Amino acid sequence: PPKKKDIRDYNDADMARLLEQWEKDDDIEEGDLPEHKRPPAPIDFSKIDPGKPESILKLTKKGKTLMMFVTVSGNPTEKETEEITSLWQGSLFNANYDVQRFIVGSNRAIFMLRDGGYAWEIKDFLINQERCADVTLEGQVYPGKGADGSEKVKNKTKPEKAKKKKDAEKKSNGVKEDNRATNQREEL
Repeated sequence: PPKKKDIRDYNDADMARLLEQWEKDDDIEEGDLPEHKRPPAPIDFSKIDPGKPESILKLTKKGKTLMMFVTVSGNPTEKETEEITSLWQGSLFNANYDVQRFIVGSNRAIFMLRDGGYAWEIKDFLINQERCADVTLEGQVYPGKGADGSEKVKNKTKPEKAKKKKDAEKKSNGVKEDNRATNQREEL
């Protein structure tokens, strides 16, 4: 049996063990559990449209936290991006969508959704905004109303774009890529 210790002599590890012992027998409701410990919601396969892969994603993301990246068109300052995305967040809030917004650049913001099942409805709202250049959701880039002609490629994926660009640079430089260190020094 563990040696009895005076409560005044407890350190952080002792307090953590005590908390774990108390919580072990607690009945925590399913809604109060952290998202990663909750059981996944059952998926109704009768609602899945095989012609639309987005319908599968909608059902699998339901009830889970999801983030989407939004790019503001033009060349806005960070303050302008803050104001524009704040208007969008307010509109979504008025439509009863729980969305949190984080500015990550002079023209980029992250919209965090508590329920990923609504992500595609929110994406549809955002791409119809005048100043929205694009929305990135689950690796897919959806061009917005504010995108210029070069950005209006339907559903391009960023990793492929970066990979193609990298491959093109390799071919143009004529550099062979391998895992060995070389004696030659490359100019950047």
